[in-house]
Amino acid sequence: MDLVPVLEEPLKKVLGPATAKVMAEHLGLHTVGDLLHHYPRRYEERGQLTHLADLPMDEHVTVVAQVADARLHTFASSRAPRGKGQRLEVTITDGSGRLQLVFFGNGVHKPHKDLLPGTRAMFSGKVSVFNHRLQLTHPAYELLRGDGDEAAESVDSWAGALIPIYPATAKLESWKIAKSVQTVLPSAQEAVDPLPDSLRDGRGLVTLPEALLKIHRPHTKADIHDARARLKWDEAFVLQVALARRRHADAQLPAVARVARADGMLTAFDAKLPFTLTEGQQKVSKEIFDDLATEHPMHRLLQGEVGSGKTMVALRAMLAVVDAGGQAAMLAPTEVLAQQHHRSVTEMMGELAEGGMLGGAEHSTKVVLLTGSMGAAARRQALLDLVTGEAGIVIGTHALIEDKVQFHDLGLVVVDEQHRFGVEQRDALRGKGKQPPHLLVMTATPIPRTVAMTVFGDLETSVLDQLPAGRSPIASHVVPAADKPHFLARAWERVREEVENGHQAYVVCPRIGDDVDDADAKKTKKKSPEDEAEKRPPLAVLDIADHLAQGPLRGLKVEILHGRMQPDDKDAVMRRFAAGETHVLVATTVIEVGVNVPNATAMVIMDADRFGVSQLHQLRGRVGRGSAAGLCLLVTEMPEASAARQRLNAVASTLDGFELSRIDLEQRREGDVLGQAQSGVRSSLRMLAVIDDEEIIAEAREEATAVVVADPALEQLPGLRTALDALLDEEREQYLEKG
Repeated sequence: MDLVPVLEEPLKKVLGPATAKVMAEHLGLHTVGDLLHHYPRRYEERGQLTHLADLPMDEHVTVVAQVADARLHTFASSRAPRGKGQRLEVTITDGSGRLQLVFFGNGVHKPHKDLLPGTRAMFSGKVSVFNHRLQLTHPAYELLRGDGDEAAESVDSWAGALIPIYPATAKLESWKIAKSVQTVLPSAQEAVDPLPDSLRDGRGLVTLPEALLKIHRPHTKADIHDARARLKWDEAFVLQVALARRRHADAQLPAVARVARADGMLTAFDAKLPFTLTEGQQKVSKEIFDDLATEHPMHRLLQGEVGSGKTMVALRAMLAVVDAGGQAAMLAPTEVLAQQHHRSVTEMMGELAEGGMLGGAEHSTKVVLLTGSMGAAARRQALLDLVTGEAGIVIGTHALIEDKVQFHDLGLVVVDEQHRFGVEQRDALRGKGKQPPHLLVMTATPIPRTVAMTVFGDLETSVLDQLPAGRSPIASHVVPAADKPHFLARAWERVREEVENGHQAYVVCPRIGDDVDDADAKKTKKKSPEDEAEKRPPLAVLDIADHLAQGPLRGLKVEILHGRMQPDDKDAVMRRFAAGETHVLVATTVIEVGVNVPNATAMVIMDADRFGVSQLHQLRGRVGRGSAAGLCLLVTEMPEASAARQRLNAVASTLDGFELSRIDLEQRREGDVLGQAQSGVRSSLRMLAVIDDEEIIAEAREEATAVVVADPALEQLPGLRTALDALLDEEREQYLEKG
């Protein structure tokens, strides 16, 4: 009978079922190996106090600090025995800032005895606000005793001079994780090293067992440095090997070369364009046409600034494929965006999109729309047009992926807003071709080079960094509604002025409305009593639209748009707005990408601090799309000194999406960047920071490519094969980088 390898041993056998259950449910840790790779977030030095400044709101934190003051208060309470309740307020300090801890009822007795002034401890809890002060309510704590104290806690004594602080949860504090790690740490000696000996020795890296011991039990800062250097290389290299194997496998696949004929639709389309393509569009188009002409599938990422003309480049690629006898499919993440693309593509093509119709051009094709909400008759006709080849171009949502959808000869798949899709969906569409079709992936969020290498490592990358001629600059300003309420009144005056000048405006809200059970609402906190007391303006589409129509924008035509509306209603609203019949559109982020109304010049984003940097940049890109200058107003109630306000200031200060994407990335977990939440898989990046470690990622990519070219099956590198298996199963390897 095969013995289970030590690192694959279930935690319940080693730590007991109760601890193992909490680790599995709250941290996703199941085996000894999982726990060994749950690294400390940071280290505290014994005798050194931590920084309490900038604690994140509503997050679970662990801090090491000293008790400055502890006071027990008695108050009248009908619920307490003998009508009197107790509250213990403890103030802890790091020398530069203070934090209040609060304990109630029966929970005051032990901390009242333990937390005397001068006592040092680790505290763990969720940060909240009461009376405009940060506090932890009923935090868990672990006393930290001095070097000479015989009763030193195990978490402190085994850690030497450095106390590891682990990513923790309310159910599992950092020091409990540390004790569990101490139990399994001897197993680190059994870790199989994935790096080839020559690579490890050539770079002066420590072995994997040594790295695991040093990361969890460092004696010096040099130990931490050595361990991190090694573990970063593991993550970068194993990830890049997975991507290199995918690139290698894709390069072996056959594809039909698609070369546009000289007198076809592409030539006719270019001839009728009322403007000249930018230099960037011409360069990127050539890269795509060269790929389409080969007998291996194109795998290309097209990224660029908001409004840089990616749709134009994609349409020219689709026309080239139709000219060559194939069909092209564009996959969009929402019905609003699919309808918008269909409308703009048919308008740009004109009579070229009227294939089979009276008045259609000599070289023309049908452009069909396919979404889940279409009527049965329209859907039947669209499916027929695809299977017969009558339709050269189809634009649709997830409905394109369904089994019933068959193509005559699918030659190109264009995926818009890749991050909204799992790769399983994208590859399901690719599987509908007689041979693997060419693939063009588009993203409107500019991506730093390191992220492109890590997330889209199997794709060649094309970048559009020029805006088409005639695009106007967008002025962005932060509107501090709490500090200066008259600024918000002025914002609505500016919207009215834009409308009076013949233009239109968007107002974006983070949720739909209190009475609509939508995903946005679930993410948004209910109004606090403090909010109510301050007469805080409503944040929901339904409330704001009503407030504006009856107040600041009375007399203007105000409409709403959100994801819970019926598709036909959404399309009708967008058509009226595009036609200029609606003055102000109050919407959720459903208008984030692809929506193109050149006459819309102003945007007000309510509670802008609730949105990410890249999302704000995307939203802002909906204005300034015509000849008139754009205006974007970021409304917030956050104080000047807050991190959220600084984030908004960064957005207001630059229109450079690549710079903003770096800022965004620095403020988010790497796992979010890899987009792996969509596949329900934990991020494989625990140590690697994709922004800071550009050099490591680039070198790992080179090393990985060389290893895979020499040994595609990794037959000579069993340790690396094992590491890949641990990172992903076969299916996950296929979908790793975009899951």
